[in-house]
Amino acid sequence: MLFNSIQFIIFFPIIVFLFFMMPHKYRTVLLLVASYYFYMCWKAEYIILIIVSTLIDYFCAIKMEESEHQQQKKKFLIISLFSNLGLLFLFKYYNFFSDNLQNAFNVFNIFYDLPSFKMLLPVGISFYTFQTLSYSIDVYRGKKKAERNITIFALYVAFFPQLVAGPIERSTRLIPQFYIKQKFDYERVRDGLLLMLWGFFKKVVIADRLAILVNQVFNNVHDYKGIPLIIASYFFMFQIYCDFSGYSDIAIGGAKVMGFDLMKNFNRPYFATSISDYWKRWHISLGSWFRDYLYIPLGGNRVSRNRWYFNIFMVFLITGIWHGAGWNFIIWGVLQAFFIIFSMISSGLRGKIADFFHLPDYPLFQHFYKIFITFHLLLFGKIIFRSNSISDAYYIFKNFFAELGNIGYDRFHFGLNKYEFVLSLLLILFLTSIQIIQNKIRIRQYIYSKPLVFRWACYYLLLFIVIHLGEYNSTNFIYFSF
Repeated sequence: MLFNSIQFIIFFPIIVFLFFMMPHKYRTVLLLVASYYFYMCWKAEYIILIIVSTLIDYFCAIKMEESEHQQQKKKFLIISLFSNLGLLFLFKYYNFFSDNLQNAFNVFNIFYDLPSFKMLLPVGISFYTFQTLSYSIDVYRGKKKAERNITIFALYVAFFPQLVAGPIERSTRLIPQFYIKQKFDYERVRDGLLLMLWGFFKKVVIADRLAILVNQVFNNVHDYKGIPLIIASYFFMFQIYCDFSGYSDIAIGGAKVMGFDLMKNFNRPYFATSISDYWKRWHISLGSWFRDYLYIPLGGNRVSRNRWYFNIFMVFLITGIWHGAGWNFIIWGVLQAFFIIFSMISSGLRGKIADFFHLPDYPLFQHFYKIFITFHLLLFGKIIFRSNSISDAYYIFKNFFAELGNIGYDRFHFGLNKYEFVLSLLLILFLTSIQIIQNKIRIRQYIYSKPLVFRWACYYLLLFIVIHLGEYNSTNFIYFSF
C-alpha cells in the first residue's frame, strides 16, 4: 500500500479513528494488525520475513539479558546478526555477488554454476533489518532492557508509518511511546496532518512530475546529449529529495497524529556547506545508525589519521552497499568517502587559497560558494547513483556538455510539455524559497499566529494544489527499492 494511493487515504483515517476509540490496552494490537496488513498489501508472503526476524530478535534479546557470561551474550547477538543479515544478503545481494563471482571465475576459465535466487526484493527489508539490529546491539551493550511484551516489540519492528522507508527508529525512543496512553490532541493532530499534506505536496506534485522527465532521459541516455542530460541530472537531485523527504514527512506526520514522535530525517540537505555536513542533514536516521553501530565501534576519529580515513571509507562503502546491489551504488558510496577524506587532507591548502583571494572578508559569498561546490559534487555522485549501469553513467559524463548550442525545447522529447516543464522549474524555485525562509522563521508557527480565515485559506490552498497539480500514477517511493 502506497502513501500516495486511494487505499491509504481510506486506510489511515479508519485506523486513526479506531485507535482513539479503543481502550489503550487494545491499541497496540490494532496497530500491529494494521501494520501487518499495510505490509501485506505489497506481497503477503513476505510478512513471514518480518515475523521471523521479530521472533529471533525477541528471544535472542531475552536470552542476552538473562545470560550471566559475556560469551553467552555474544552467542545470542551473533545469532541475531547472522539471521537478520543472512536474510538481507539472500534477498538483496545474493544474485549480485553470485553473478560477479561467476564473471571473475570465467576470466580464469573456472567452472562456476550456482542457481540464481529468483525472488522479488521485499519492500523495506534494509530499513526494518537495521531497526531490529540496533535493538539487539543495544540490549547486548546494556543500553536497553529486553522487551518482554512481544506485541509491543513486534509493533516496534513493523510500525506502519515508518516500516518500509524509515526513519530508522531506535528502540530506546519508540518502544516507550507505545506504553503511553495517547489522548486526542487537536494541535498535535493538526500539526501531523499539515506535515503529511506537505509531504504529499513534495511527493505527488514535485517528485512525481520531475520523475517523468528523469525517467525518460536516464532510461534512454543514448538518445540524448548535452542539455537533456544536464536538465535530467538537476531534476533528479530535487526528485529524490522531494520523494524521500516527502515520504518521511508523511510517516512522521502520520505517527504524530496518533501521538508518536519519530525522529527528524532531513534538515535542508542541499544547503550543506560540505559533504560531511550534507550527511548530517540527509537521511539522518541512517547516518546516525552508521555512526553509532559502525563508525564509533571501528574507532571513529580516536585513532591514527590513516585509520580514521579507513573508518570513513568503510562507513561509506557499506552505505553504498546498503542502498543497493549494484556497482553504481558501491562507486557512489566510495565517492562520498573520497570527497570527505580529500576535504580533510586539503583543508590547509583550501584555507590558504581562501585567504589569498580574501574570501573570509566576504562571509556571505564564501558561504554560498561552499553550498554551490557541495551541491555539484553531490550532483556528480547522484548521476552515478541514478544511472542504470556504469556504462550509462560514463556516457552521461562523456556527453554532459555536448551539443550545448542546440537548446530548443522542441528538439527534445522529455515526456513533459513546455507548460509542465516551466511548472517544474517554478516548483523547484518555490521549494527552495520555502527552505530559505524556514531558516529565518518557522513557517507553520507563523501561519498559526494568523487569524482563522488566513490559516484555513493556507490549508485549503495547499490541498487544492496537491489535488489539482499532483501526478496520480501511484509511483513507488524511490527508497522502497532499498
